[in-house]
Amino acid sequence: MKSRSQSLLLRRIALHAALAPLAVIWLFPLWMMFVFSTMPDNGIFSPDIVLWPSTNFIENFKNLQADTDFVGAMVISVGVALIYTFLSVMLTSMAGWALARYRFVGRSIVIAIIIGTITLPFSVVVIPQFIMVAREFRLANTWVALIVPPLFNSLGVLFMRQSFSMMPGELFDAARVEGVKEWQIFLRIALPLARPTMAALAIILFLASWNNYLWPLLINSRPGMMTAPVALGTLIGLTKVSWGGIMAGAVLLTAPILVIFVALQRHFIAGIAAGAIK
Repeated sequence: MKSRSQSLLLRRIALHAALAPLAVIWLFPLWMMFVFSTMPDNGIFSPDIVLWPSTNFIENFKNLQADTDFVGAMVISVGVALIYTFLSVMLTSMAGWALARYRFVGRSIVIAIIIGTITLPFSVVVIPQFIMVAREFRLANTWVALIVPPLFNSLGVLFMRQSFSMMPGELFDAARVEGVKEWQIFLRIALPLARPTMAALAIILFLASWNNYLWPLLINSRPGMMTAPVALGTLIGLTKVSWGGIMAGAVLLTAPILVIFVALQRHFIAGIAAGAIK
């Protein structure tokens, strides 16, 4: 037993020794992004190699705020991401529940269509979607245009369908025998059991909304409706590029995602593992 425990300890040490350099390689660009955010523009392109932060972050942030109203853009991004994530998780959960637990005519066709939509790149549908939302519905420069069009997520539907399919059907049949209504079964039994999967899906959807650039850029033309990634893009001009402001904004955009992932990584890993096992 002693030799076995020593062998296990040596394996762990070897694994950590192999993964530590990979972690450093992954974290190094993030660290350099933070370092550049604390330097003036002329210092970023200096031939000297600088690995430690400077003292210009506040000045870069002030310039960023003066050029783009970045705080307002961050508020819009947070609001859009939170509302989109909540609505999309609920919508995909309902669709996944219906496809996993109900038998109806055309069910396999619907699943095939949903799988087929995953293969379509966004560039194929972006122009028709823009014409429909902006010209036909006249919803440009509104929160509805930012949130509603991308709500239905095909990958999320299949993700939730897999989670609900793994749950024992006898549990729901027993609830029906007791007279529990279908919507109560979904809300009070199925959703609590699918909480790890929903947490993982929520992280993925929040990240997708937070980093979304093309659709907010197309559908909103007013400065007061810009999301944070679009606001950062406006700093790249024809004759001048505020690299210090861009780096400061990139740090402010990256920090919330890292905090959320570190805080919820246990639920994320559990949800991914639950969706991968059948």
